[in-house]
Amino acid sequence: MSKLYFKYGAMGSSKTAQALMCKFNYEQKGFTVYLFKPVVDDRHVEDGKSMVYSRIGLKSPCIEFTREDNFLSLAKEKGLIGEKRVIIVDESQFLSREQVNQLKEISTKIPVICYGLLTNCKTELFEGSKRLVEIAESLMEIKSVCRCGRKATVNVRFVNGKVATEGEEILIGGDEKYESMCYNCYKKLLEENKG
Repeated sequence: MSKLYFKYGAMGSSKTAQALMCKFNYEQKGFTVYLFKPVVDDRHVEDGKSMVYSRIGLKSPCIEFTREDNFLSLAKEKGLIGEKRVIIVDESQFLSREQVNQLKEISTKIPVICYGLLTNCKTELFEGSKRLVEIAESLMEIKSVCRCGRKATVNVRFVNGKVATEGEEILIGGDEKYESMCYNCYKKLLEENKG
């Protein structure tokens, strides 16, 4: 069904793996899938092509976008809108508010499925995620687990072994810089940092 979907979770919750499995499923049914990721996530290039990689090893070539790109223009230039076509956006928290509005417009014609984080390391909504929550027809939380066994909801950033609550909103990294935790474990670490 043509609508705007937002599937969100903490880091390590399998968002990218699920995006790639979703792509595969649509392709099996004869759909053309356009997989997008933000250019700011420059971690994965293979044979000169930008790739979306999951932690469990799934991968696929993708189309990169910048915060200045207009998805309505991209859709027209690349012929994205048509029968049996789908757009999937990974790392959708990095979309601008206006880009989410553009994807909403596209979703009146074809399905648009966005995967991303809800909040940054300061426990604040990302701009793209905020707008997706406001206007997506379908919201789905992808759950992950904290080291204590509770549901992980906080994307904790570490700098020199300490919890970082200041700094740039965007700092690309994986397990070497971030850990998803429940709020209780996050607060405990913050208290330990003060001591």
